[in-house]
Parts: sequence; C-alpha cells; structure tokens
Amino acid sequence: MLSPEEVLDKAIENGIKKVNRSFQEKMILGFLGGALISLGALAFLRAIELFQGELAGFGPLIGGLLFPVGLIIILIGGGELATGNMMVVGTSLFAKHITILDYAKNIGTILFWNFIGALFVALCLGKIAGTFDPSVAISVAEGKLNGSYISMFFSAIGCNWLVGAAVWMSTGAKDAAGKAVVIYIPVAIFVILGFQHSVANFFFLSASAFSNGTTWFDLIYNAVPVILGNIVGGLLFVAAAYYYGLNSKKFK
Repeated sequence: MLSPEEVLDKAIENGIKKVNRSFQEKMILGFLGGALISLGALAFLRAIELFQGELAGFGPLIGGLLFPVGLIIILIGGGELATGNMMVVGTSLFAKHITILDYAKNIGTILFWNFIGALFVALCLGKIAGTFDPSVAISVAEGKLNGSYISMFFSAIGCNWLVGAAVWMSTGAKDAAGKAVVIYIPVAIFVILGFQHSVANFFFLSASAFSNGTTWFDLIYNAVPVILGNIVGGLLFVAAAYYYGLNSKKFK
C-alpha cells in the first residue's frame, strides 16, 4: 500500500485526469460505470428473490456480498462512477487544481451517463431478459423511498463515506488483489446496512418503473436527497477530511 500522503497525491492527480477527459471518454466510461454498478444491483435483486420465507433474512446479506463486483470491475478494469468522482475530483478541488464549476460539470456529466448505463441494464438485461422478479424489484424500490428527505440524505452520506473510503484505499493498493479486497469490504457493508447509493438507485427505481411499480417521478424524488448526500459523504467526509488532515502543516 502507498502511504496516506502518497494516496492523497495520487487522488489529486487522478481527479485532474478525470476532469480533463474528452466527452467521448466520459460518455463511454460513464455508461460502463452505471452499467457495471447495476449488474451488481441486479445480482442483489436475484439474491433477494432466491431467499424467501424463513430464509428471507439471508437475501440482503448475500446480495450485499455480491454487489461489490461492479465497483471492483470499474476501479480495476476502468470506468467512471459519479459517487467515486465525488471524492477523487474533490481532492483536486481542495488542492485548487480545478474550480467548483469543473467539479459540478464532471459530476453532472458522469451522473447522466451512469443513469443511461443503469437504464440499459434495468431494461435490457433485467426486464427484457427476465432476470429479476418484478415484485422483488418493486419491493426494493419502495424501500428506497421510505422515510423523509432527511433520512435519505443521511443514509446517502453513510453510503458514500464508505464508497469514498473504498476508492481511497484502492488508489493506494499496488496490485489487483489488494484493490479487490479493500474495495469489497466497505462496499459490502454499505449495502448490508441499506445505505442509499444514487447510481444503484437509478437501477432499482428504473427496474421498478419498468415493472409498473414506482414511477419515474419517484426516481427523481429519491435522486435529489441521495445525490446531495452522496456528495457530502464523498466530498467532505473523505476528500476534505484527508486533504486537510494530511496537509495540516500547510495551515499552521
């Protein structure tokens, strides 16, 4: 592993690269990021479906253990995921290598293509391919809508605190096996805890909408507090915390 200070330097460098990618790169890699996270979310739905009755409690647990495959592929194989960028690009923002407008444009662009990737998986690899039970998709989506805006917001903070930590540690791992391990654990924990991830929710709520369950308005209703909470979790609880924590001498 790199030292925390070395990870910070690498994260700042990676954030600058992400901002400077071409539109084509952001489009293709953003689509892949949304699709790959959605494949992990599809596996989560499948686990819920397979464990019913007295075994129903195992569904979220097994689903949480399957879900991290998406982020592992993204961070090792390549892809752009808005929740990870909220942290990585944030380090470049605090280092004053990019502007707040650069940050907002990157997150907005990647979120859009993540949504397209999630929509593709929900419709083509989910609904049309018949790989999820519509009643399960609707039930999971309805669970994402339970509670107030405040509860969804804080749930999203917890999610991206853990996702940001996974991306941070992955940046410091020097081989693929190390990256897979440090990504796997915090991501599995956030899923098992039921925290809200904006891109995964694009998939869950789209799958439900395609199954005549929740509506597209429900997706927008959920997206606002969850995206904001994900930004706070990644930008403040990881990027800002490590940037100012590891650069304390600069502020004396």
